Amino acid sequence: MEFVIVTGISGAGKTSALHALEDIGFYCVDNIPPALLSTFYELCEKSSDERMKRAAVVLDVRVGNSFDDFTAAVDKLRKENRAFKILFLDAANDVIIRRFRATRRKHPLFPDSSLYTIDEAVGIERELFAKLKMSSDYLIDTTFLSSAQLKDRVTTLFIGNEISSLSVTCMSFGFKYGVPTEADLMFDVRCLPNPFYIEELKYQTGLDAPVRDYVMKWPQTVGVRERIFDFVDYTLPLYKGEGKSMLLIAIGCTGGKHRSVALTQALYDHLSENKNKVAVQHRDIDKV
Repeated sequence: MEFVIVTGISGAGKTSALHALEDIGFYCVDNIPPALLSTFYELCEKSSDERMKRAAVVLDVRVGNSFDDFTAAVDKLRKENRAFKILFLDAANDVIIRRFRATRRKHPLFPDSSLYTIDEAVGIERELFAKLKMSSDYLIDTTFLSSAQLKDRVTTLFIGNEISSLSVTCMSFGFKYGVPTEADLMFDVRCLPNPFYIEELKYQTGLDAPVRDYVMKWPQTVGVRERIFDFVDYTLPLYKGEGKSMLLIAIGCTGGKHRSVALTQALYDHLSENKNKVAVQHRDIDKV
């Protein structure tokens, strides 16, 4: 049985993540009372309905004053040796605050907005979640992700049946748009020749053959590519041996359209050929 607890900071995308899980066949329950978590797990485990053998629940601060019950319910599952994973959604404070203000929603931790500002509520929520975040199996930072990109990340993690296997995501990004803070490994390829300054290549991307060929033809690129591949090949078995469930490898250049895209796609192809569970995401490829 696969059982996923979706949690994290309010406004980070838990609802979108739950919808993505539902789309790939999970039986989903939003805002389940903590006291029912163990009971619901047992019902799913004993159910003859195959749809309930892949279940996902959202637990978050909407439980209000019973947040201690929340952590106790998760701890109880661990003590009972139940097999489950925790997916934690997070985002930068300024992005969370901007999302709340854009939707004009009240923060669920303090629905009486006269008590705390959104800024204060987010800070308190982070303190409550600090321990749980550290013990989560999957962490997705949605600061720079669109809803579609978040759906792709969640789908990649859980679309297979082997929930315990290591899922690798290769992500290209542009340093000018911010670094992916959840990256486990990060490589900077701004040292390589830049096709941005070649007029006929400027408006293409690293997925286009002329740009890819330009980036890959240089001895510097060959050296960097081989060293990245060697390092990743060496460390992947170590991460698997450690029991890690998710690995995000980020490769960045200035704008996230040319060099990082070409190298990230090459790494994805390399890992795919070696039968790894891997996905690719070009975070900033469509940004101007």
